[in-house]
Amino acid sequence: MFTEWTPLCRRGLMMVLSSPSGAGKTTLARRLLEVEPEMSLSVSVTTRPPREGEVDGCDYTFTDNVTFDLMVNRGELLEHAKVFNNYYGTPRAPVEQALSEGRDVLFDIDWQGTQQLAEQTRDDLVSVFILPPSWNELERRLFTRAQDSHEEIAHRMEKAADEMSHWAEYDYVIVNRDLDESDVAVRAILHSERLRRRRQVGLSEFIKGLQQGL
Repeated sequence: MFTEWTPLCRRGLMMVLSSPSGAGKTTLARRLLEVEPEMSLSVSVTTRPPREGEVDGCDYTFTDNVTFDLMVNRGELLEHAKVFNNYYGTPRAPVEQALSEGRDVLFDIDWQGTQQLAEQTRDDLVSVFILPPSWNELERRLFTRAQDSHEEIAHRMEKAADEMSHWAEYDYVIVNRDLDESDVAVRAILHSERLRRRRQVGLSEFIKGLQQGL
C-alpha cells in the first residue's frame, strides 16, 4: 500500500564570487546566470551614483547615506561594507525567501561582505575567490575594459594586494588563466555543492520511504 512521505527537495545556497577588480568575477558571474535558471543575482544596495547604462533595482538599488544607515540599524542587511568611499549591502529578505524556495543566489561581493555572510549563514554559503594569472595581466585587464580613469586604476591596483591576501578565507580558489576553463570550474563547484547532504530537505524521510519499499 502506497503511503506518502515528505518529498525530497533542495534548500538553495548562496554562492559568492570575489576577486580583485579585473580578475574576471563579473564576467564569470554573468556566464553562470545565463545557464543556471535556478540562480539569480543578489541585487545590492549602494550609495554610489549609477554608472552609464546601469538600471536602478536591476544592477543595484541606489540610495543615499541616510537610508543606508537606517537599513543597517534595522538589521535589514545580511552584510555591508565600504568600498572605494561608497557603501554596499545585501538586503536580507529576498535572499532568505529564495533559499527557502530552493533557489540559489549569486553574490559579487568583496572579502569583507563574505566574512559577514559566513558569520550569519555559514551553512548556506559557498565562497569562491578568483585570482588573476599575474600582476601584469590584472593591470592589462583593467586598462582594456576602459571603465575607469588612470587614477582609479592605480587605486584599484594598490588595493588588489590586500584583497588577494584573503584568499585562504574562501572555500575554493580559481586562477583565471582561461575564461572558459574558469567558467567550467565555477559550474562544477555549484553542481557539487547543490548535492551536499545538508541541503537535501526531507532526505531522512525519503530514505525511510525507500527502506519501506515506497
